[in-house]
Amino acid sequence: MMRQNYQRMLDETIMRLQGENKVPKLFLHSCCAPCSSYVLEYLSQYFAITVFYYNPNIYPEEEYDKRVREQQSFIRCFPAKHPISFVEGDFDQARFYEAVRGLEQEPEGGRRCEVCFRLRLEEAAKMAVQLGMDYFTTTLSISPLKNAQLLNDIGGELAEQYGIAYLYSDFKKKNGYQRSVELSKEYGMYRQDYCGCVFSYRQRRELQERKE
Repeated sequence: MMRQNYQRMLDETIMRLQGENKVPKLFLHSCCAPCSSYVLEYLSQYFAITVFYYNPNIYPEEEYDKRVREQQSFIRCFPAKHPISFVEGDFDQARFYEAVRGLEQEPEGGRRCEVCFRLRLEEAAKMAVQLGMDYFTTTLSISPLKNAQLLNDIGGELAEQYGIAYLYSDFKKKNGYQRSVELSKEYGMYRQDYCGCVFSYRQRRELQERKE
C-alpha cells in the first residue's frame, strides 16, 4: 500500500468540518496521559471528545492504576474549548495474554504489538458505535516508536467493519511528540519509561541492567 500523508488527511477532515460548522463527537482511545496531552490540546478545538482508556496490556496492576489516575487528572485540569469526558474500559489482562499467546518472544514493535493495537482499537470502534460517536481514533501514533501506517490501516479496516468513521492521523507530525513532552512537564505528569506490557517492562529492565 502506498504511504499516506495522514497529517494532511487530518487537516482536510478538520477543514471540511469547520466549513460545515460542525463539532463532531470523537471517541479517542488513549494509551496514557502524556501521549494524550498534545492530542487533546489539538483536537479539542474541533471535536467534543470522549477519552477511552482501554489498555488491558498494562503491567503491573499498580502501574495501570497510576496511569488511569494521571489520565483523569489531566482531563480535569486541561482548559479545553469543547468538552472532554472519560470512559474507562475493562482491565481484562487475561484477554490481552490470550490475544498475544505464542508471540511472547516477538521483539518490541513486532507482531505482538500489532495484535495489541488491533485489540484496543477494535474495542474502541465497538464502544464508539454503542455510544453514537461520529469518529474514533487513537493517541498511539504520537510515539516515534509506533508505526502510524499500521495503526491507520487497522483503524480503516475496523471503520469499515463496524460502520463508523476513523479519524486518520499521525500525531507525531507538527512536533506533536515534542509538544506532549512540554505539556507533561507543564502539568507535572508521571511519564512511564516503558510502553506498558510485561514484555516491554522486562526489555526495559534488561537494558537498564546492561547499562549499569
